[in-house]
Amino acid sequence: MKDYRISGAWLLFSFKGRISRKPYWIFNLCIFIGGLTFGLFTEPSEEINKYQLMFMLWILWPSLAVQAKRWHDINKSALWLLINFIPIAGPLWALVENGFRRGTSGPNRFGPDPLEDRKDEEN
Repeated sequence: MKDYRISGAWLLFSFKGRISRKPYWIFNLCIFIGGLTFGLFTEPSEEINKYQLMFMLWILWPSLAVQAKRWHDINKSALWLLINFIPIAGPLWALVENGFRRGTSGPNRFGPDPLEDRKDEEN
């Protein structure tokens, strides 16, 4: 059986495969904590400064990659990333779908069930 454990580079940079809710939430928690920490060390202003812009650009690709894998886990195309462009409702919908909805049981067109390995290890 192939080893489908999560590697950092695959999680952050690849748009292929599936992940369960746990790595999705861990990633988002790290980004949230990083953003809070970063905010503590930058001056508050009404405009986005160059450091805030660099941080947002730095996390853009990994955020899209992680969310794409969650869409794949619920058997939807990564084109669902575009829902984030709908003001307010789009990101909320994406959060609910990706953060709270269980993925497809068993393999789907995007790969094997990421929770299957855990079930095999427990038996």
